[in-house]
Amino acid sequence: MGRAETGTRERILTSAERLLLEAGYDRVSVRAVCAAAGLNPAAVHYHFGSKEALVAALLEARLGPLWQTTLDDLAVGSPDVRAVVTALIAPLAELAADPTGRLYLHLLARLVLGRRPVRWAATWFRLDPWVALLRDLVPGLNAATAKRRWLLAFDLVLGQFGDPLAGDRVLSPAAVAALTAFVSAGLALSPEEE
Repeated sequence: MGRAETGTRERILTSAERLLLEAGYDRVSVRAVCAAAGLNPAAVHYHFGSKEALVAALLEARLGPLWQTTLDDLAVGSPDVRAVVTALIAPLAELAADPTGRLYLHLLARLVLGRRPVRWAATWFRLDPWVALLRDLVPGLNAATAKRRWLLAFDLVLGQFGDPLAGDRVLSPAAVAALTAFVSAGLALSPEEE
């Protein structure tokens, strides 16, 4: 990707972020994003393909760095399930403390919980790496069961942090600890216990 194209994409992402923060997902159109970025009305479709793909790119650009290094390190190390869940949840708890972070959480929950057909580019936004990591940590766990467990875990976690109906709710440290323990226990069940 050339420098000009990268600059245009970032301009679109920045404009989308500002508009989404001001008005919310449902009130922001692709046309409004293009106008705010000072671009042709087809720019979002050209660079991203759709509004959902634009939001996915925004989330990957803004949230990906929060997880990338930690999760990469865990994938090559010898963590336990709780360490993986903590690496997932800790950044979400930090994001929930500010309006822009809550926007990201609401958007992420909208895409994931709505089972939107998004093609994530970043590794840790896709389900397969999580399934492989869990299978490495829980002996005898098959891929289908690991996938089902992660889908339930993500539903629970994103429901707690990203539910737009919860408004500006921020989970207490005790609630974050309980959520971490609960999700960890569910993921770590041996196949015989399920």
